[in-house]
Amino acid sequence: MTSLLAGDIGGTKTLLALYGVEHGELRQRRCERFVSAEWDDFSALVKHFLASGPSDEPHPVSACFAVAGPVRGGRVQLTNLPWLLEEGPLAAACGLGAVELVNDFAVLIYGLPHLSKTQQAPLRPRPADPQAPVAILGAGTGLGVAFGVPTPQGLVAMASEAAHGEFAPRNPEEWALKQWLQADLGLQRLSIERVVSGTGLGEVMRWLLATDPAGPGHPLMAAPQLDLPAAVAAAAAAGDALALRAQQLWLGAYGSAAGDLALHSLCLGGLWVGGGTAAKQLPQLQSAAFLEPFLAKGRLSAMVEQVPVMALTDPEAGLFSAACRARTLLGWMGH
Repeated sequence: MTSLLAGDIGGTKTLLALYGVEHGELRQRRCERFVSAEWDDFSALVKHFLASGPSDEPHPVSACFAVAGPVRGGRVQLTNLPWLLEEGPLAAACGLGAVELVNDFAVLIYGLPHLSKTQQAPLRPRPADPQAPVAILGAGTGLGVAFGVPTPQGLVAMASEAAHGEFAPRNPEEWALKQWLQADLGLQRLSIERVVSGTGLGEVMRWLLATDPAGPGHPLMAAPQLDLPAAVAAAAAAGDALALRAQQLWLGAYGSAAGDLALHSLCLGGLWVGGGTAAKQLPQLQSAAFLEPFLAKGRLSAMVEQVPVMALTDPEAGLFSAACRARTLLGWMGH
């Protein structure tokens, strides 16, 4: 049986998995999690993983690794690790026919056409144009953005730093938030990611705690900075008025940014909302608080109306998408 290797490499943890293809579908055979900092060399980690399987396990033919950093010419220096990865030497060291390194958010593009119903949820179901671009954005610790361009060989993923574009307030409330955050953080400009991210939900709450009459003495004043976004979401779910206001403002900014991305990319093939918050805030993403700002694009609202919008809810979507790309590489090799 043909075997594929997929990896999701982060500064804290690295996931490696072997996949096979059954009846045209990818099936995960074995997966293992490693602490990245415990390994000086990534190829040694890969060889250890491959050697630790059953003796009759077929050696993978191709591999795709999703990596936390910008990939240039098949080469990447990881952001939070001393690993310098290069496709050619890595393939040679690990006995692989083909290796591709892809940015860990952009890699999601390769999984989108192959998602099952259990890996995603509809936000605005619409017919997709298979010849049109696709796009994804995802609020986690930061905000990831990537595009997929259709070609005769399938989608080609394009990484993006669109999250670091300028945050554009749509109303007096967002303008006040922008002014306060710039002053509080000592910034000359405020990027979209500062507001539209998991961290951004915490920043919105900090602003309200500092400026709203209900702020002094609010229970969330004592929440640690790192835990504040989760605490806001929990308080909103429990009906806390100030946390609900923070959540609604955050959803509005998120929806507007998603609509802007639809205009940037003309992604009539579909727009996916991913990141760590997608599954946790699914009912909120399906609400008017997110969807109305998504559609509110003036003369271009009719175009945005046609875009299918889905939430990517699979926590292992990065690994699955890397496996999808490894299967494409396999096809190019003639297997």
